[in-house]
Amino acid sequence: MAFSSPLLVIVIIIATFLLATLGLAATITPPNRPFKKIYVFGDSYTDTGNTNSATGPSSFNFVSNPPYGMTFFHRPTNRYSDGRIMIDFVSQVLGLPFIPPYLDRKANKSHGVNFAVAGASAIRHSFYVKNNMSLNITPQSLETEIRWFDKFLESQGCKGWNETPKQCGEAFEDALFWIGEMGENDYSYTYISSVDKLKVQKLVIKSLTTFLQTILSKGAKYVVVQGLPTTGCLPFALFLSSDDDRDAIGCSSSFNKQSYEHNRLLQSKLAYLRNQFPDAVIVYSDFWNSFREVVTSPEKYGFVERFKACCGPGADPYNFEMFFPCGSPNTSACGNPYQYINWDGAHLTEGMNKVLANLMLDGTFSYPPFQTLLKKKGEQSLRT
Repeated sequence: MAFSSPLLVIVIIIATFLLATLGLAATITPPNRPFKKIYVFGDSYTDTGNTNSATGPSSFNFVSNPPYGMTFFHRPTNRYSDGRIMIDFVSQVLGLPFIPPYLDRKANKSHGVNFAVAGASAIRHSFYVKNNMSLNITPQSLETEIRWFDKFLESQGCKGWNETPKQCGEAFEDALFWIGEMGENDYSYTYISSVDKLKVQKLVIKSLTTFLQTILSKGAKYVVVQGLPTTGCLPFALFLSSDDDRDAIGCSSSFNKQSYEHNRLLQSKLAYLRNQFPDAVIVYSDFWNSFREVVTSPEKYGFVERFKACCGPGADPYNFEMFFPCGSPNTSACGNPYQYINWDGAHLTEGMNKVLANLMLDGTFSYPPFQTLLKKKGEQSLRT
């Protein structure tokens, strides 16, 4: 059976993408590149350099020091990992360069901008200051990131679709919007406060929903939204929780329940937004179940250490201490980070980021599958 020319183009794009995700060894190249740019939002799991040791979260204030960046870049890049993070792998597979941080004024931003900020909250930072809940020196939130995005659009000549349709079209029509996990910093504040956790959760979901409505109203058509991971499997959560607070896979039950409920509420809001914006493709990236899959069967993905951090002070059992973060004096990194899931106690190794990116991109843990988004993009490209 012969393919029509338009269908063949779509098939080529998706087939090339599927081949690229096998080990993330290949990339999509022009003319099959589905997107010209990526706009990135989020926190430290997604930040590619908008913070550094002096401006980032106070609990991880040595990110500009070795051994951060040791695996791939061979130097610190202000990423909270030993190497590449998930958005880096997504960019590579889509045939794009690494997406530069917004605050790097000299960077080439023709292929997108990363607005994510380590330590950023979903709720306005002023809420935490008002309730005496803030221990973090990072004042940014999703509100900050959307404000930066607006400033970037203005710098590109996009002042609104009615006033500048050509410039706004160039900014939006071939863009993927990647919304990294958000909310964990908000929930971390509740651990040291008497403020009602359910109140914070409602405000987090409301803030995320408002943010998504804002970018969709502006013209975003292809959007990936990450949920929270199984936070209870991170060394810092295991360190802070009691030994009797463990679930079936050895993680903190209370932390994981909180993340699970956040994701349940978020997915409900995404269903609502799909109805509100039927022309947009909104993919949910299931960080929770993909992370749980790896922790449950680490050997399947080449990992040896499930819960111990690669970089830390050497303290058992998790190689994590609150006041001796990775990169500080008297801390060191493991010999082979690719055998570890966790990098510094709260963030992931390049190896884990690579596995999770693959599990999302190949459709195993994305709903609808990421390939659906690519297909829709291919169809849209043929119409224009």
